[in-house]
Amino acid sequence: MNSDSERPAVTELRLSAFKAHRGVVLPLGPLTLLSGGSGSGKSSALQAYEILARLGSGQSLARAVRDVAGGPSACVPAGARPDDQGRRGFRIGCTVSGPAGPVSLDLAVQAEPELRIVGERLTGGGETLLTTALTDPDRPAVQAAWHTAGATPVTRAPLPDDRLGTSLLPLRVAGKTAGQRLVLAAAEQVVVALRSAFVCDPRPEVMRGTGGARAAGGAGLPGAAGATGATASAGGAGGSAGRGSGVRGGRGKGAGKAREGHDEGRLRSSCDNLPAVLARTSQECARRHAVLVAAVREACVGPVDGLRAVPRQAGVTGAGAGAAGAGARESGVTGVAGATGSGATGAGVTASRMTASGATGAGAAAAVPAAGRGGTAGAQSGGGLGEAGVQVVLDRGVLGEMPVEQLGDGELRFLALALVLLTGPGVLAMDPAGEIPSAHQQMTVMADGMDRCMDRRQARELVSLAVRMAERGHVRLLGTVRDPSVAEGLPGVQVLHLGA
Repeated sequence: MNSDSERPAVTELRLSAFKAHRGVVLPLGPLTLLSGGSGSGKSSALQAYEILARLGSGQSLARAVRDVAGGPSACVPAGARPDDQGRRGFRIGCTVSGPAGPVSLDLAVQAEPELRIVGERLTGGGETLLTTALTDPDRPAVQAAWHTAGATPVTRAPLPDDRLGTSLLPLRVAGKTAGQRLVLAAAEQVVVALRSAFVCDPRPEVMRGTGGARAAGGAGLPGAAGATGATASAGGAGGSAGRGSGVRGGRGKGAGKAREGHDEGRLRSSCDNLPAVLARTSQECARRHAVLVAAVREACVGPVDGLRAVPRQAGVTGAGAGAAGAGARESGVTGVAGATGSGATGAGVTASRMTASGATGAGAAAAVPAAGRGGTAGAQSGGGLGEAGVQVVLDRGVLGEMPVEQLGDGELRFLALALVLLTGPGVLAMDPAGEIPSAHQQMTVMADGMDRCMDRRQARELVSLAVRMAERGHVRLLGTVRDPSVAEGLPGVQVLHLGA
């Protein structure tokens, strides 16, 4: 079987009337890069995709557009005039390919005078599977009609005007007739693809803890004030939401935990909690960690022999933290995969409280301060790469160890984006469809300004890594770049030039 056709994926994005775009259709492959000058609409295209992804995950329309600068009205095409009732809006849509064949979803959203979905259309298999229309402006509902193909060809019922009707169909359609089963298959395919998006925007200033009060895992990410207790190291199944993941499930315990501020120790959009996540991933898969180290070696200036997460002593920052990490290794407190020698075996990041004598082996494998059992993985403000009691250091061989916060902005962004490409939903702060086996899903990483702060060598190495991961069929990438030449000669990379 062809993996691309079996795993639901968004293969076309339509910007019928959105911001500066009118009638724009963007074909999306496994690895698609958008290029163009300032103001060409690269970021707007990703923003439209994110709105669809949030709606597909069950979020309300208000929540889906809340991070748009200027509010919902900013999504309305420039120059669009209101109708006789003062209404203006925007239209976006997508096509999702998968086991049910190509399924198209199109939305008409009213942004003024009040925010609501006024029209939705789902088509697939040669049938119109769902339509909604606003029939009574005074009611917060739309009239929906979905395909039945039974004794009654169409079923009609009201649906809320602030939710994606497609995401509600599994709760409303019985699946007794062939038509209903077609509707369910198409709706499930769209929802699975949209929920599999992760918006990644590594922010060096937040990662270093110099950006003031920590953003909630990226602008608008709910529940990123820091995981507590075992959630910081266990990963768990519950999901966080919003900006950090691109999507959040609208049902289940995962959504509740997200609202309470838990992220289950998974990487947030801004990557400010990278140390705790790296400590976990390096233990879980030594091969994946070795690939990450090799990629970082290519992107950084100077030798890179390893990448380690070590316990961080209270009050130690900057270069002193690197020295503390080295001291921890010498005293028998071991790091995670990437450390050398027999001390690198054992139970990963060790020691709950470092003592003068140190601890070794499995007996030292107590929780990392504030990142393991009973600790708090992050302060409510400040942020930074050492906030969780874990310090990430580069092993520079004869040059010693260096805290990664001393890397340049481009190197920090490269490290974070490379980790994202090498991991998956279980490591990232996102909430994919739990009802579908992970082998039948594809994660889509959305990276606006993918090459921001990077030189051409770093950007090309990152795209090369994305090519290798996309070839496996589990990861897709939609990013924007300033310099499209970074993808020249790389197989499978589709570059779309906007504003040409």
